[in-house]
Amino acid sequence: MTLGRYLLRKTAWFVGAFIVAIVLNFFLPRLIPGNPIDAIVATLGRGGAEGESLRRVYEAYTAEFGLDKPLWEQFTLYIQNMAKGDFGVSFTLYPTPVSQLISDALPWTIALQLPAILIGWIVGNVLGAVAGYKGGNIDRGAFLSSLFISSMPYYCLAIILLYVFAVELQWLPPSGGYSFGTTPSFSAAFISDALEHYWLPFLSLVLVFIGGQAVGMRSMVIYELNSDYVNYSRGLGLRDRQIVRQIFRNGMLPQVTGLALSVGTLAGGALITEIVFSYPGLGTLLFSSIRQNDYPVFFAIALLITVGVLVANFLVDVAYGFIDPRIRAASRGER
Repeated sequence: MTLGRYLLRKTAWFVGAFIVAIVLNFFLPRLIPGNPIDAIVATLGRGGAEGESLRRVYEAYTAEFGLDKPLWEQFTLYIQNMAKGDFGVSFTLYPTPVSQLISDALPWTIALQLPAILIGWIVGNVLGAVAGYKGGNIDRGAFLSSLFISSMPYYCLAIILLYVFAVELQWLPPSGGYSFGTTPSFSAAFISDALEHYWLPFLSLVLVFIGGQAVGMRSMVIYELNSDYVNYSRGLGLRDRQIVRQIFRNGMLPQVTGLALSVGTLAGGALITEIVFSYPGLGTLLFSSIRQNDYPVFFAIALLITVGVLVANFLVDVAYGFIDPRIRAASRGER
């Protein structure tokens, strides 16, 4: 397979998966018996609202949600609005646009996930490579600790860190992205306060990610150490530094592919972690939208997460095409 054909196939797969995600995000909630407005009106009715008020709320939300139009017209408006970045307005915070709520929460999630992905991937792979190459007590200690941490769910480690460092030791604040009553700004005082609230959710993500990457890289290094080219290189008298470089490069290929899967796993784990720490990111916003039947916010966040995971997989697959020497060699062979 040439490099161009490989990239074309990955692009076609991404476009197809993206279209399927958009279609499912539109049709799945509409296949559920009833409609989202029924649940909201029922909740208002239990709260003591009168019949006329409920009827007006029902009509207003039906028009806002587009349920008074034919299904094909709803889908057309859905595509047009999505192309403009318009996801409607929040039901519970009416008339606040959903895009504004997401734009307020998204930077917090990116600031939490992106460093955890980069640091966890680099540190985990280096730790796994060293453990697999050195062996002995270093290997046993690194492998057992990495396996233990990587097997722990994100929310479980988050609760443990919360109890130890926030409740017992009281070194770090237990929840939130900043202190109550503080107004977000770019001042040194606010940044320092936000960093104190940042460490616990960050550690609960990066530690699990480091453990998973270290276990995978260690296995690959041990496999490469027993391969024929390593024995042949040693027979030729090559230095260990040269052999280690080749082992690390070959062992990194599956890790690059696994990075795409890890991004999706970490995305789900980050959302749960945000809920545990009441962090003002997409996870907390998603949880509140589900609890309050705020369907426009819920559907917009679900689509955003799906697209983010698809983009991450696509970028990693493209990078793999340039990193894998077999694909590059096939491309040069057909020129």
